[in-house]
Amino acid sequence: MIYLRKPLLAAGCALALSGCRYDVLSPQGWVGGQERNLLIISTLLMLIVILPVLFMAVYFPLRYRADRSDTSDYDPSFEHSNKLEAVVWGVPVLIVAALGWYTYVYTHRLDPYRPLDHLEAGAPVEVQAVSLDWKWLFIYPELGVASVNELAIPAGRPVNFSLTSSTVMNTLSIPALGGMVYSMAGMETKLHLIADSEGTFQGRSAHYSGPGFSDMVFETKALGEDDFEAWVAGLRETGTPLDRDSYLALEKPSIDAPVSYFASVEDGLFDRIVNLCVETGKVCMKDMMMSDSMGGGGLEGIGDAAAYSHDRARAIDGFGAPITLPEPAATSHHESAREEALLTLPGLICGPGVDGQEDSIHVN
Repeated sequence: MIYLRKPLLAAGCALALSGCRYDVLSPQGWVGGQERNLLIISTLLMLIVILPVLFMAVYFPLRYRADRSDTSDYDPSFEHSNKLEAVVWGVPVLIVAALGWYTYVYTHRLDPYRPLDHLEAGAPVEVQAVSLDWKWLFIYPELGVASVNELAIPAGRPVNFSLTSSTVMNTLSIPALGGMVYSMAGMETKLHLIADSEGTFQGRSAHYSGPGFSDMVFETKALGEDDFEAWVAGLRETGTPLDRDSYLALEKPSIDAPVSYFASVEDGLFDRIVNLCVETGKVCMKDMMMSDSMGGGGLEGIGDAAAYSHDRARAIDGFGAPITLPEPAATSHHESAREEALLTLPGLICGPGVDGQEDSIHVN
């Protein structure tokens, strides 16, 4: 049994690794290929230090062990060697300089916000990606269709992603095609990818976002032009309309949501998702920021707090189930709001205003 232990251990390790995917080292897109090249270059540069260190970690203890018979090379007066200092300091400095140069070059070359126009690979496809709890919504604004948990792109053409999130932060990751970029509520981020050939690649969220995170996956289908057009035509025939009401129903948390299609998309829907104002009566983020820049709504605006609230309606428990929070006590009466502010905020003094008019509040 002792003789079988090592082979069985090796077989177990091989079985555990058989489920791994090596998309990062076997990319299927220009962006992914450039990232792989940078990874290989960085690894080889660092091996210039790592390999000699590993060798010396074994050689020196054996060469200069205490029980060796030949000690003729022992020099108790040795203190310093310029040659050793040049190697010990010079080589790492050169490696760091090389790493810095390649990092600079590839950082600008692979800027996720940089379009892939230099590839001259044809007209790009626009995709608006929305991370929901816990599924992905892909909107094709130029084609007027959308899909959930399935992304189809034409092989050989760039894809311009615009990303946002309905609630918490997520990350759109398609390892076979390239890097990943975060999606955040109230913001729009960008990502540019391309698939060099046809195929099906795994995509997922790479940022933990709650109990349904592990099922937040999707297939990316890189299709030929004819197959892609047929896929779009199939959505228009079998899908349902995606408007504000159907989006709000889709936005509700669900785990392991099935693939679904939408035949049409309401104009301006993605812009409303970014600005957190899909619901009727909600103030959009861009309008909210404009109001803030002009001084805000003041105490009179307290009664309109519900129009500015977004997160309360999307509260969930630890299992992903929606929960209802009690409504906050609010009053729209000016004087009551003023009195409440004076009672709850320390360091405020109320005094007469200019020309004996309305009271003014001063910070003490």
